[in-house]
Amino acid sequence: MSGRARLAVCAAAATIAAACALLPLVTPATWLLQAAALVLVQTGVGAAARRVPLARPLTIAAQALVSLVLLTAVFAPLEAFAGVVPSPEVFQRFADLLNAGSDDVSRFAIPAPVTDGIRLMLVGGVLAIALIVDALAVTYRSAAPAGLPLLALYSVAAGLSEGGARWLWFVCAAGGYLLLLLAEGRERLSQWGRVFADRSRPFGKAHQPGSVTGPAVAPVRTGRRIGALTLGIALVVPALLPSLSGGLLDSVRDRGGGGSDNSTVSAVNPLVALQDSLNQPENRTVLTYGSNTRSPDEMYLRIVALDQFDGSSWKPSERRITEVPDPLPNPRGLAPEVRTDTIRTNIRAADWYAQNWLPMPYPASRVQVDGRWRFEPEGRTLVGDRGQTTQGAEYDVESLTVRPTARQLAQAGSAPESVAREYTEVPDSLPSMVHREAERITRNADNDYERAVDLQQWFAEDGGFTYDTEVRAGSGSAAIVNFLEQKEGFCVHFAFSMAAMSRTLGIPARVAVGFTPGSSQSSGRMAVGLQDAHAWPELYFEGVGWTRFEPTPTRGSAPVYAQPDAPDIDDGADDELPARPEDSQEPSPAPSQSEQCTAEQKRADPQCGQLAPPTDSGSSGGGFPLRMTVLLATAGLLLLGVPLLPMLWRTRARSRRLAARAGPLAAWREMLDSGWDYGVPPDESATPRTAAARLARDGELGPEAAAAAHRVALAVEQVLYAREPRPADGLADDVRQVRQALHEAASKRRRARALLLPRSSVRVTWAVSAGWTAASERWRGRLRLRFATGPRQ
Repeated sequence: MSGRARLAVCAAAATIAAACALLPLVTPATWLLQAAALVLVQTGVGAAARRVPLARPLTIAAQALVSLVLLTAVFAPLEAFAGVVPSPEVFQRFADLLNAGSDDVSRFAIPAPVTDGIRLMLVGGVLAIALIVDALAVTYRSAAPAGLPLLALYSVAAGLSEGGARWLWFVCAAGGYLLLLLAEGRERLSQWGRVFADRSRPFGKAHQPGSVTGPAVAPVRTGRRIGALTLGIALVVPALLPSLSGGLLDSVRDRGGGGSDNSTVSAVNPLVALQDSLNQPENRTVLTYGSNTRSPDEMYLRIVALDQFDGSSWKPSERRITEVPDPLPNPRGLAPEVRTDTIRTNIRAADWYAQNWLPMPYPASRVQVDGRWRFEPEGRTLVGDRGQTTQGAEYDVESLTVRPTARQLAQAGSAPESVAREYTEVPDSLPSMVHREAERITRNADNDYERAVDLQQWFAEDGGFTYDTEVRAGSGSAAIVNFLEQKEGFCVHFAFSMAAMSRTLGIPARVAVGFTPGSSQSSGRMAVGLQDAHAWPELYFEGVGWTRFEPTPTRGSAPVYAQPDAPDIDDGADDELPARPEDSQEPSPAPSQSEQCTAEQKRADPQCGQLAPPTDSGSSGGGFPLRMTVLLATAGLLLLGVPLLPMLWRTRARSRRLAARAGPLAAWREMLDSGWDYGVPPDESATPRTAAARLARDGELGPEAAAAAHRVALAVEQVLYAREPRPADGLADDVRQVRQALHEAASKRRRARALLLPRSSVRVTWAVSAGWTAASERWRGRLRLRFATGPRQ
């Protein structure tokens, strides 16, 4: 195996080794075999193209084209011509799969199932990284920078993955990169001193500019230093990356171990996933539940509480988690004189819905669920331990429906100091106008309860706000100010703004995230879909505890106690838990109100249901014209890129020829081609001195530039004819001086021609033609030999 072929194989192996870090993110791992097969084909195409040989840009283009054909054959054969030739429908299919994959990434917890969209993202991403690594390490013979894409691949995977086996994937990625560096070092040392050996020393031993024990050690030492630096970055960067989410409200990291009471849980901001869920065109069922409640509109399924506001976002605090007690401790701040009803609920999660938080009515008092679940006391939530998710889970929850009266809330005492200190804290970055606006809205209120009701009423009705899920998600100080000024947003904007305003007024507040009650089914159970994802503020009142409010218009329902002039409630609740139909097939969920009402009806009548995002009906005015955009972008790139190819090739050739190790012959070729670009075509039959003199005369060079051209010609004669060539320094500067003089002597038209359409770029065509001819001759020779040595009749 040649050194270049060995280097190509090592580049492919390094990419596949780094891709192993993605294995913990999805299941099953069969996608890696598919990606490895495509990477090997891509590597083989590159090896064949370099053997022809093709120009370096053409080699990369051939690999990219074959990679596109491979992805087409694997992911979009029905949309392609003959199953492999990409068509506009293929790019549309890719776009649909990538959109679906992005939704799946935000929906599923780690490890996520390998859906078609996620598979395309994984395989396509690995294939793209492999192409970059092969281009840098093999095509352009620079393996050290190839560690950057490998580092990016490993860092993303390490930042997302959980568990204690990261060192294994680091060893895989590091081993692949070191193998690539060693292969490049071996290939470089095997060619050391080969440039002019045959021409300059035809009768003696070739002169070696360095040896393994001398100067040749420098490239090896440099490669080792670069490798050590890159590997160090790869080890440190994942530790500095923030925790990333694997699904809707689902990122939980058990930092303290599996079963210790000293373990902690933290989570990330779920805003993007929540907005994506609200904007789904299909309201896929996430949960179904049956309950004995008489007030189904109060059955909010709460997932997590966002209680930390640092000015840039609202997010959950890091909390200690314990074993799930039975029963759960009493809710904080709830006094015995406040009326509560016990509700029993049976909940089933869809098989595709996998996230680490357990949706439950709040406050839960007893939970019966199988699996590795743990309890976070402050937020009264259950979180999965060691990869436990809600996927396909069925569980029973006993919870309380807290029914305070308006008088009880109005007469609530001061919150404990620990609660007030933590839940009324606002960052310095929150503009003072938020506090001033809160005081203006609540100027007629006499207590915290009335202030909370006034804030809710202002957001829901009196403030002139519009519900819009297309507004960019954000929870920081700037997002709150923009929302208050523009008065457009969705549930997170209303919840975060009301919570922030409440804190400025001294009312402890946090934001809960979960689902609204959903819609009824013919079986008597309720169905909760993606579009039922919701966020709402919870305010603390001593004697009642954390209390839900609903400031978002057209979404959910405000509790009776939170309505102006709320009457006292005295109705009972049935304690009988509905039967669980385990053996019967449940019918599909009935259409929810959001599916039966148009956007105009909902704006006119808030009781019509939630404002669902309009679906793309295929009309000319709906949806993003993805196909046309892709076609126009491709056409634009071709129109702009193709005319620039000669200039790009010429720039690359000049840089390569004038490199420090290129030698006199490369500098001579560059000087002749520069003259050709500016109107002095080369004469291959002329001697170097004659060619230099002709270039100085026809190119109108000055004395200094002519002397520089003469020095380059003498250096070439030394290489071609001298028994022991004398070293020549500064040839690259001489060539640049000649080129600058040619540029100054040329007209503006000739300068533009030399830059944008250099005449010497025709050498690419000659090289391709010569390569094709040589390849054709080789194949014809093999065929003649095969027929000549065939069996005789």
